[in-house]
Amino acid sequence: MEEKYKQQPANCIKVVLFGPESTGKTTLSRQLARHYNSVWVPEYAREYLQKKWNDHRKTCELEDLLPIAEGQIKLENELAQKTDSVLICDTDLLETKVYSEAFYSESCDPILEKYAIQNSYNLYFLTYIDTPWEADDLRDRPEEREAMFKAFQDALEKYNKPYVLLKGDIKTRLETAVKHIDNLLNSKV
Repeated sequence: MEEKYKQQPANCIKVVLFGPESTGKTTLSRQLARHYNSVWVPEYAREYLQKKWNDHRKTCELEDLLPIAEGQIKLENELAQKTDSVLICDTDLLETKVYSEAFYSESCDPILEKYAIQNSYNLYFLTYIDTPWEADDLRDRPEEREAMFKAFQDALEKYNKPYVLLKGDIKTRLETAVKHIDNLLNSKV
């Protein structure tokens, strides 16, 4: 049963946009996929939670996290088969783990935790909070952006994940990300 949270082998470089909400991850994911003529893995939680909000006017609850993790990794595994260059992931299970611990009394389902740590990526792009907050149906706690950023950075460091901090406007972030992805692609050859 746990296999549904596991990454499948893929012949591509995988990078993750990682960080607090409203820090430009989706915008940058789309731009990077366009730049590399590749695919990007959208954030499954957005679709899942927007539907929950629209249908029931309810926000995320602890019991939503495993279905979100399952949907996220399923999307990633499917889309990883559609490229042999670079797969841009608009989140990963480690991000779900960080939110679980931040929102639910520092708890995380052991299955989610196992695969959040075990699944691997070539590089994380940690998005800084120097972008304007954009409210929507799902985003909350704009006053906690600094604490959330620190939680994301701490997770990358705790689990020794390779990462690059992205700051500045979208053009600067895109240029920085492209430089690092190009280095990965050149080392793959």
